[in-house]
Amino acid sequence: MPTQSKSLRIPTADGQADAFAAFPGGGERHPGVLMYADGFGIRPVLRELARELAGHGYYVLVPNFFYRHGPAPVIELPEYIGEEARGAVFAQLMPLIEAHTAERVLRDADAFLTFLTARPEVGPGPVAVTGYCIGGLLATRTAVAHPGQVAALAAFHAPVGADGPESLAKLTAEVHFGHAESDLTPEGLGEVNQALEAAGVGYTSEIYPGTVHGFTMSDTGAFDAAALRLHWERLLPLLGRTLDRGGELGRSRRR
Repeated sequence: MPTQSKSLRIPTADGQADAFAAFPGGGERHPGVLMYADGFGIRPVLRELARELAGHGYYVLVPNFFYRHGPAPVIELPEYIGEEARGAVFAQLMPLIEAHTAERVLRDADAFLTFLTARPEVGPGPVAVTGYCIGGLLATRTAVAHPGQVAALAAFHAPVGADGPESLAKLTAEVHFGHAESDLTPEGLGEVNQALEAAGVGYTSEIYPGTVHGFTMSDTGAFDAAALRLHWERLLPLLGRTLDRGGELGRSRRR
């Protein structure tokens, strides 16, 4: 499906967040997806992910959640983020990540969802949130805080359990968590899945075999092409169940 894209600015309680949006052409309305980037932020690989998802019939909004520190890219990034560059990049990013408190996340989530659902290209009904790395945690917090509005949550190589099992147990959206093998032990996976069981939601939550943190990002040394394909194989059916057919939840098999 041919797509269009544009740069936008989202009004928030603390200023304006720059953002990237991708959506199908043709003037029709489509379900909305709020996509949170990884810590490296909006860059060509995130725009590619957003365009690919939009090509399946979704309006995809990718906000710069570090907007308080400037427009994306907030720090200078190498074209390829390999092991040699990773340490220096993270040294610049960690103060921004630490400053991005849960309170800021929730204020921004309100603004991002209000903006997304008001777009003329977005149809009525529930939306989905998805995210990568730290963006997966932001997506999870957004879904927990907006139970009536978010029908689907997907997070990849993300610290989704950072707020504790009691937070995950508050989820009402259908969930997919794709964990990196280097990020989560089988015991840790069991704890996450037990919290999802307590929530009573439809979910899949699994460790992607042989992966390291960041496996979806083709501009990093962590990239795993097979895991990226698996990510699409999990994400697209989730959105199809929860958004395309009017938000019918809870039909996925629990794991």
